[in-house]
Amino acid sequence: MNLIKLFLLPLLFSSFLFADIPAIVPIDWLKQNYDNPKVVIIDLRPEEEYAKGHLKNAVNIPGQPPAQLLFDSKLLMPKLNIISDRLSNAGIDKDSLVVVYDSGVFMWAARLYWILDFLGHENVGLLKVGYGGWDKDELPISKTTFKAQKKEFVPRIDNAKIKTKLDTLLAIGKKTIIDGRVNPHYKGKESLAKRFGHIPTAQNYACTQNYEVTDSGNKMRDLQDLKSVYKDLPKNKEIILYCDGGAEAALNFIVLQELGFKASVYDGSWLEWGNDSSLPISNPSGK
Repeated sequence: MNLIKLFLLPLLFSSFLFADIPAIVPIDWLKQNYDNPKVVIIDLRPEEEYAKGHLKNAVNIPGQPPAQLLFDSKLLMPKLNIISDRLSNAGIDKDSLVVVYDSGVFMWAARLYWILDFLGHENVGLLKVGYGGWDKDELPISKTTFKAQKKEFVPRIDNAKIKTKLDTLLAIGKKTIIDGRVNPHYKGKESLAKRFGHIPTAQNYACTQNYEVTDSGNKMRDLQDLKSVYKDLPKNKEIILYCDGGAEAALNFIVLQELGFKASVYDGSWLEWGNDSSLPISNPSGK
């Protein structure tokens, strides 16, 4: 009997270290795996919010622009050496199970998820709720800044996950293009760029459809429910996603990928497209 236990113990320990991480991480999964040394928790909220309280052992990497990890000065993905250095300092290597969360807008956490996926790190999950969206004492909270042990993050780029301005231009009328902004931006009533409207043939699926606002905080909708939201999209065609700056599109990316669609993100998004007068637009508002 003792020999059997000795044989099984390494197998159980091994499966614990290399447990699969769901793309959208339930609270129960995090509770069960909190002490797993492979789990790395990243808090994407502003530093001042992190200081007031955060998940114990969470590394703070503010996500909102001009955050260096998620965006450069032009709101595009930063240079590879900058990203790799920041991820290494956060304690992430090839074996890490990375859980990302933000305040409940989800798009900053989704942006990091997409960047990690693009860099070949598939062991990443978006926490199903925003910070604080769990029962009291369900997860450990700390006010002490956590400094991770530095690891070595080695990127393995997957170019199928990212699209350029030219890729998107050539896709008009040939591939499915999804605009992840809220409807007033899609309709051309509001814009963060100098031009108003959307990329021609783009369909509007605002990323806000992916989560619900509750009294206890925002939480991602179940994938079963989201199937009906995206039921009219073709699964046999590549889907290009964009928004204002590539964060809202990243939230759509997570959901569509989990639902079995082949999706990629146009990193420049509307802030690049809408400011380039040589590119075509559709503007229902006439502005």
